Amino acid sequence: MTPTPPTPSAARRSALLVQLGGLYGIWLREVKRAIRDRGQLVGGISRPILWVLILGIGLNPYFRGEVYGEVTFVVPFTYLQFIFPAVVALNIMYTSVQSAVSVIWDREFGFLREVLVSPMSRSTILLGKVLGGATVAVVHGCLVLLLARFADVSLTLSEVIQALGLMAMLAFALTSLGVVIANRTSSFAGFGVFSNAVILPLYFTSSSIFPLDPALTGAQTRVVYPEWLVTIVEYNPLTYAVDALRGVLIDYTQFDPRIGIAVMAVAGIVLFAIALFDFHRA
Repeated sequence: MTPTPPTPSAARRSALLVQLGGLYGIWLREVKRAIRDRGQLVGGISRPILWVLILGIGLNPYFRGEVYGEVTFVVPFTYLQFIFPAVVALNIMYTSVQSAVSVIWDREFGFLREVLVSPMSRSTILLGKVLGGATVAVVHGCLVLLLARFADVSLTLSEVIQALGLMAMLAFALTSLGVVIANRTSSFAGFGVFSNAVILPLYFTSSSIFPLDPALTGAQTRVVYPEWLVTIVEYNPLTYAVDALRGVLIDYTQFDPRIGIAVMAVAGIVLFAIALFDFHRA
């Protein structure tokens, strides 16, 4: 007896299940890889301790000005509070970009070649890797949130949920950036040098460790600060991501918070599209 061929809807449903199963498998593999990497975990814990508890406290006395004999803070927050959202972003940055090293690892040891000949589409494979790296990065961002009490930052459940949404968007965009870098490098050493050359300038020119004085106009800001520095800060996408996190975590922003959400969404789409284009050429 001739078997009845599957209907078009059943075939589509079966193909979708294959893609979803593959997506879950790739995501789970990336998460398990991160869990087993003790060095990444140590970095995720030691980095916020260094920045929040040592750098934040150490520079706190210098984050103030004196007006008519009264000591006031440059912004209505201590330096520890001001830098706290930026440290969340920093932990996400390092974890997101470094997680993309798995692309080089899989390419070097042949796993990527085996996966690419599977029934899964390349977009599914890439999405699984990016979502896996982004998931780990969000967890590392949450490690910083655990230090909120020490930074004198009080968080409500609603604020934590909003922060998690922003952290997920930032992690997705930065993991996609990491994959773009990994696709353009051929060795682990080259990836490390190239990724640090991207991470550090992005972070230090994002108004993460110093504020642009909100009391000044645009023209005044360019007089107080070097014009080239102000221009870089204003054109740095991470500036608006960090600012949006500050708006949620300490209720302080230098820009419209909606700009940060829009910038992260556009960056995530564009960077993923570039990574996918590179993946199709692999």
